[in-house]
Amino acid sequence: MRSKKQKLISRFLGEISSRITLVLIVLTIAASMAVGCKKEAKVVVHPPDVEVIEVVNQDVQVKKEWVATTDGFVNASIRAQVQGYLIKQDYTEGQFVTKGQLMFEIDPRTFQAALDQAKADLAQKKARWDVTKANLARVLPLAEQNAVSLKDRDDAIGNEQSAHAAVLAAQAAVEQAQLNLGFTRIASPISGIAGFAKAQIGNLVGPGQVEELTTVSTVNPIKVLVPISEQEFLRLEERKLVTGKSSPKIDLILSDGSLYHYEGKYAFSNREVDPTTGTLKVVILFPNPGNILRPGQFAKVRVVTGVRKGALLVPQRAVADMQGKDLVAVVEPDNKVNIRLVQVDEQVGSDWIISQGLKPGDKVVIEGIQKVRQGMIVNPKPYETEKPTAASEDSGTTKAKPAQSPAEAR
Repeated sequence: MRSKKQKLISRFLGEISSRITLVLIVLTIAASMAVGCKKEAKVVVHPPDVEVIEVVNQDVQVKKEWVATTDGFVNASIRAQVQGYLIKQDYTEGQFVTKGQLMFEIDPRTFQAALDQAKADLAQKKARWDVTKANLARVLPLAEQNAVSLKDRDDAIGNEQSAHAAVLAAQAAVEQAQLNLGFTRIASPISGIAGFAKAQIGNLVGPGQVEELTTVSTVNPIKVLVPISEQEFLRLEERKLVTGKSSPKIDLILSDGSLYHYEGKYAFSNREVDPTTGTLKVVILFPNPGNILRPGQFAKVRVVTGVRKGALLVPQRAVADMQGKDLVAVVEPDNKVNIRLVQVDEQVGSDWIISQGLKPGDKVVIEGIQKVRQGMIVNPKPYETEKPTAASEDSGTTKAKPAQSPAEAR
């Protein structure tokens, strides 16, 4: 009996000893993990790498660009001046027509009949006038001899004058009828490109009906309409660039990005500012041999407005807009980031001219600006200019017949 109790006690003590051993092992492992975490927490974090560009003084050409539309130098609206049925179209739509070239014909029969009637009426009035002139020639000698009364003389003079006036009216009616008959043959008043016909054969055209038949536009030279703001106009006027007193280089960039190989010349400015947009339209004339450019095309006009001496240039991507304020990240000599407020002036290509806030030699962050903060220590590296790829070379500005799409002005 005693030996059985001793066995139970020995087994109980053995189980307790094994559990204590397990707890010690677990505590040892936990302590090791805690020590490892502490060692990991002591790992040093290196400052982030950023790419910077050094600000330098340089002389640059300042260019300005505006979105523009083309328009014909002269746009003649071809209209029917008399009412009648259209019987013939004598021109090819979209082709070049010369001044005086026949374009449409209206049924002339009604107008020919009116002309014949007017001529017959004129002949009748002339005959009446001849009779009154002969009667007056007989009465006047008799009146001098007091062979007829003064009333008879006055009646003869009045009848002759009345008949003469009737002849003049009849002649005017004949001329009007001839004009109306001539209006049935509609010719182009200018040389230019003819548009689509707005009336078909058989349509009743003329006043009160289809009046405008087509449009002819002179496109060589062609007008380019440039809407500019009042402030821009005043600045350009101050530099004598929109008064014809100087001749800046004016380029035309077409919608496909190609550069039109003819330079433009300032023609005139509109007399008023559009109150709805606050812009003033300036007209630039471009040579257009071959009629390549047509009215209604969209393009950009680029003008060299001057040369800035000693300008400070910063890439646009380095300037951040924060609540209407322009900011740049500058790396100081101790590699700390200083967020500066700058004054942006004019645009030159993909760069901004900075008029205030920077000085030559400042290092501006251009890559990695999104991960820097005020006072942060960074590792600045010189910015490496991207090499142009074949695709970018193909998409560049080409000087072709009829222009690279520059960035929009700020």
